[in-house]
Amino acid sequence: MAPYPTRGVTLSTEAALNSSPARTVRVDGRKRRWHQHKIDRREELVDGTLAAIRKRGGDVGMDEIASEIGVSKTVLYRYFSDKNDLTRATMERFIETTLMPRIYDAISDDLEEYQLVRNTLAAYVHTVDADTDVYRFILGYGSSTDKSTLADFEKLFADIVAAVLRDKAFGRDIDTEGVELYAYVLVGGVQLATDWWIGNRGMSADTMLDHMTMMAWSAIEGMVRAGGSPARFNSAPHSLPEPGDA
Repeated sequence: MAPYPTRGVTLSTEAALNSSPARTVRVDGRKRRWHQHKIDRREELVDGTLAAIRKRGGDVGMDEIASEIGVSKTVLYRYFSDKNDLTRATMERFIETTLMPRIYDAISDDLEEYQLVRNTLAAYVHTVDADTDVYRFILGYGSSTDKSTLADFEKLFADIVAAVLRDKAFGRDIDTEGVELYAYVLVGGVQLATDWWIGNRGMSADTMLDHMTMMAWSAIEGMVRAGGSPARFNSAPHSLPEPGDA
């Protein structure tokens, strides 16, 4: 199996603290230790923020977060420029330490293709289901929260899906020209459907997973049947089968 992408989202802690222009001056030991202290403290506050969200809900504000962590809001603003900065750092921490490891675990198993698709979808759905408040907080639901980290995650997820599709297409005479497109269609559909479900909850997580798997697998199966060729697909007759037909 080909190696899949393993990087894409960088923890905001170091990114934020290293975002100033490069300097040629020598950094003494004390400055280096202070820099590391700021990194460590930021990560502690992000972990505290995650705990506060899980306890108080996805609509938690800065005052509640500070109170739950046991610091003043002034301390939070010493390490984060504003709530958007804290939200971005929290999003990156959640993606790197919770969501992506579960997705990697799903794709690392040596499974048949159908079970691989279902397990990958299940990793995403069940993570969001278990941490709905965190999901709601980091997405901001229409707020001005910087979505660049989310875009990085979407690209990483799509890159992984594209790598898996390309790997499975190897040796099967399947045209891989559209692999990246298929990956973004799948990832975008999964994310939008999950967003809808979070605000709707009209079905259980397992029922949603069943529907999502049926839709995703049918799309992949159809693409494979056409050999990844739009010309072959377009030249075939198209009619809806009767329910129950093989």
